[in-house]
Amino acid sequence: MIGGDEGAPVTSAGAPQALEWNFSQVFGERAAGEDVQEVDIISAIEFDRTGDHLATGDRGGRVVLFERNDTKDHYGHRRDLERTDYLISRHPEFRYRTEFQSHEPEFDYLKSLEIEEKINKIRWCHTANGALFLLSTNDKTIKFWKVQEKKVKKVCDFNVDLSRAMGNGPVVCSRISASSKQCMENGGCNERPFGYSSIDASLPSGGVAPLRLPVVTSHETSPVAKCRRIYAHAHDYHINSISNNSDGETFISADDLRINLWNLEISNQSFNIVDVKPANMEDLTEVITSAEFHPTHCNTIAYSSSRGSIRLIDMRQSALCDTHSKLFEEQEVPGSRSFFTEIIASISDIKFAKGGRYILSRDYMTLKLWDINMDRGPVATYQVHEYLRPKLCDLYENDSIFDKFECCLSGDGLHAATGSYSNQFRVFGCSEGSTEATTLEASKNPTRRQVQTPTRPSRTQGTLPRVLRRGADTSGADANGSSFDFAAKLLHLAWHPTENSVACAASNSLYMYYA
Repeated sequence: MIGGDEGAPVTSAGAPQALEWNFSQVFGERAAGEDVQEVDIISAIEFDRTGDHLATGDRGGRVVLFERNDTKDHYGHRRDLERTDYLISRHPEFRYRTEFQSHEPEFDYLKSLEIEEKINKIRWCHTANGALFLLSTNDKTIKFWKVQEKKVKKVCDFNVDLSRAMGNGPVVCSRISASSKQCMENGGCNERPFGYSSIDASLPSGGVAPLRLPVVTSHETSPVAKCRRIYAHAHDYHINSISNNSDGETFISADDLRINLWNLEISNQSFNIVDVKPANMEDLTEVITSAEFHPTHCNTIAYSSSRGSIRLIDMRQSALCDTHSKLFEEQEVPGSRSFFTEIIASISDIKFAKGGRYILSRDYMTLKLWDINMDRGPVATYQVHEYLRPKLCDLYENDSIFDKFECCLSGDGLHAATGSYSNQFRVFGCSEGSTEATTLEASKNPTRRQVQTPTRPSRTQGTLPRVLRRGADTSGADANGSSFDFAAKLLHLAWHPTENSVACAASNSLYMYYA
C-alpha cells in the first residue's frame, strides 16, 4: 500500500474500500440573500493532534476555536496519542468554544506598507495542564497564544436577607472617627456638603441597618485567550507557512525567500536556515511557497517552490542550509510547454504523511504523492479539475490561476483531499490500486455528492487554447456538465488526525463531513 498502515480496510478483491461520505454539521452558514463580509471569510483551518479541538482563522484577524463534544462517549475520554488503530467515525459533533482577536491591521511607516490582519496559518502546539497552545500568523507577525479555562466570578447574593433587613436611611457621615452615639444625639454629623443647607439624618427605629455586602461566587468556567509571545520583525516578505517541530521546542516560519528557525521561548531572536534571495533580484527564478517539518525527525525540513520542486534539507549539515539533501520534481513532458506551464506547476501546499515517508503536494491542476526514498518522480498523480485545462486563459484573466489550494492527508495515509471551485472538494484513495475519486460540495444542500472517474486520469498535459481571449468567463461546466463558479473556491480544509472526518471552509462557513 502507498502510505497505508497495517490493518487498513481492504476488500476481498484486495482494493481498499471506498469511503461513503456524510454531512455532519455546518457553522456560520449564511441565510439566503445575505451578503458575506470580507472579514468573515475563513483563511485557515487546523485540527490539533488529538482531533478534539479545531481552530479557524479569518481575514478579520480572528481565531475561532471549536471543541469536540461527543468525545467522552466515543473514546471514553481517552488521551492516548500513541494508539495505532484508526477509528471508523461515528457522527462527529463539534461545538463553538470561544474566539479572540489574534491580529490587528498595521501600517509599516518605513516601507509605507499596509499589513493585513488576515490569518495565514494556524498551528497547534503541545498542550499542558489542560491549557491549549497555538501559533497564528498574518503576513508579518507570529503570535503564541494560550487558551485556558478561567473561573467566572459573579455576584449571586448579598450577606443579608432583603426581606428582613431594616431600611437604610440616607445617613451621610464623612467622619468614621465620630462615635455612632454622638452622631445620633446630634441628629447626624455637623459636616455638610458644600451647597447643602441640611441633610436628612433620620434613623430607623431599630437602629442602623446591617451593612449589605455582595457575595461573589464562581460556578462556571470560561475559556480565556492570552498572548504569551509575539515573534515579529523577522520577515521582509509575506509569511506563507509556519510549522512546529517534533521536539516541541522550536518551529519554522517561511516567506517567499527565507525560512527562519525559532525557539518557542525566545521571541526576539531567530536563525535564518534557508535563504534563496539572489544577489541581484533580477536573477530571481523561484520563490518558496510552503515549508513543513518532518513529523518525527526534528532535523528534517521540506519546502516547495514556485517552479514545482520540493527540497528536503537536513539542518545537521550546516547552519545555513543553502544546499538540499534531496530534490523532488517531475520532468517536463517534451512538447507540452506553454505560456501557463510554469504558473500551474507552482506548488501551493505540501503535507507530510503521518509516518514521514510520503509527501503530498498540491499544484494548480493536480495532487502528487512523493516517496522521499524515490526522487525520480511522484509515485502517484491525481487530477483535481482537469476539465479546467481548456479554460486556463480565462482563469489567467481573472487571476484565479494564482489561487492557492491546500491539501491534506488522512491519519492512516490511505486518502488525500483538496479543494476546487464551486465550493467542491475531492477525496482520492492513495492505496496502491485504488481508483477512488469522490467529489463533494460544501453547500446548503449537504446531501449533494458525486462519485465518478472510476479510473485515474492520465498525466498528459493535453491541448491548450491557441488564442488568449480577452474577458474572463467565471462560469462553465465540468466533465459531468455541472456548472462551476470560479468565485466560489474551497481553498482551505483539514483532515481529522485519527478519523475519516474533513473540515472545509466555503467562504465564511465551516462545513464538516465524515465517512
